[in-house]
Parts: sequence; C-alpha cells; structure tokens
Amino acid sequence: MNTPTDLTSYVRVLKLASTPAWDEFSKVATIAGLGIMLVGLIGFVIFAVMTFVPGGP
Repeated sequence: MNTPTDLTSYVRVLKLASTPAWDEFSKVATIAGLGIMLVGLIGFVIFAVMTFVPGGP
C-alpha cells in the first residue's frame, strides 16, 4: 500500500525531472541504439557459429 510519505517522494521526484535537450536525447538514443545492435550482432554470431559447428541444431 502507498502511504502518504511514498506519494510525496514520488511528487518530489517528478518536480525535479525535466525534459532533456535535443542534444542530450539524441546522444542517449544513439548510444542505446548502438548497444541494442551490438547485442543483436553478438547473438547472431553465436547463432551462426552454433549452426556451422558439427552437432549444432
């Protein structure tokens, strides 16, 4: 259950939060996108290696 003190701390955090500038947002989005692509590439390499190794799936 939420108590009144929990609610006030949530409100305080929301008041401190601000919308990032376009520069900051684009940098974070680029880094996140590169991270997702890196994880996908690693997964694909593992899949490819396991496919071509004898006894693979």
